[in-house]
Amino acid sequence: MDIRAFLAEHRVASIDEATQTLSRSGPEHYRQGGEGPTRQRLEALHDKLLEALARHDLGVMTAHGATIAGERFHAGFGLSEVQIAFNVLEEVVWRRILSSVPPADFAEAIGSVSTLLGAGKDALALAYVNLASHARVESLDLSRLFRGTAG
Repeated sequence: MDIRAFLAEHRVASIDEATQTLSRSGPEHYRQGGEGPTRQRLEALHDKLLEALARHDLGVMTAHGATIAGERFHAGFGLSEVQIAFNVLEEVVWRRILSSVPPADFAEAIGSVSTLLGAGKDALALAYVNLASHARVESLDLSRLFRGTAG
């Protein structure tokens, strides 16, 4: 089975479902941002998944994960919010696979999708934590407690 062709054929429906889920009951930034930006982000993620499948290249997903870590970090998204977006798309894709793909092809289809999205999530987390560890976190800046105490 050509899982890339299958996912490409179901792209719009999968993105519709994932967008509705995130916009309705997802993390704060996705609900506040509305369906338009959420849909664009999910389209980009789905398209990177298709590209990675076509090229047989984890690097496509890891690069995308690292890129969106920077974008979302600087936009004030929490790491868990972005990870949830990956998870929602993965769940939608899994349901489509399990409902439409012959059972003999489950392992390859789900294994490919999970491996690629997992690599993207790992790269996202690594890049996000790296950014966060170098950022000055206001809630831990204790110098404000001591202003005015020295001459």
